[in-house]
Amino acid sequence: MIRVLLAEDQAVIRGALAALLELEPDLEIVAAVESGAAAVASAAVELPDVAVLDIDMPGELDGLEAAARIRDRVPSCRTLMLTGHGKPGHLKRALTAQVGGFLLKTAPPEELTAAIREVAAGGRVLDPSLAVTAWDLADNPLTPREADVLRLVAEGADAPDIAARLHLTAGTVRNYLTAIVVKLNARNRTDAVRIATEAGWI
Repeated sequence: MIRVLLAEDQAVIRGALAALLELEPDLEIVAAVESGAAAVASAAVELPDVAVLDIDMPGELDGLEAAARIRDRVPSCRTLMLTGHGKPGHLKRALTAQVGGFLLKTAPPEELTAAIREVAAGGRVLDPSLAVTAWDLADNPLTPREADVLRLVAEGADAPDIAARLHLTAGTVRNYLTAIVVKLNARNRTDAVRIATEAGWI
């Protein structure tokens, strides 16, 4: 029996997926939760074989961060990421995080169940429609500090606020912002946030 943890923030989808997977004779849903934090906590208690995680979940832990923490706490648990869209940056982060699989939510039910079995057996699964994207992934041009600055811009913080929160001078923050805009070939800060978000860099 393959013990499965399911994390999906939309209750209807979570319920439908759980019901679908429970129909399989070799799959057992040991937890169905609504957030990355709940997934990490449940994994530590339930010790699932596979965690099926939605990438885009609310809160401080998205699915990929939750996958990394689950791997640290429950090394025997393999992870399969589900997403509604195959953003190159998400795929890059998933591959870097060494997740077992990456599947679009539009995949047929039989592909999902087959992917869970493959991941549980130690294999890797990549949605066929994302295979070409995997070859064309661009590396994140932002340094970790630049990414921190841009995340705060995305939250609506201005330069003085960012400086205070990151213990920098306002001038240093402005220098970071100039470098970010140039690196991303963006029109302005807002455009830089859009580009980095779509690429999955922040």
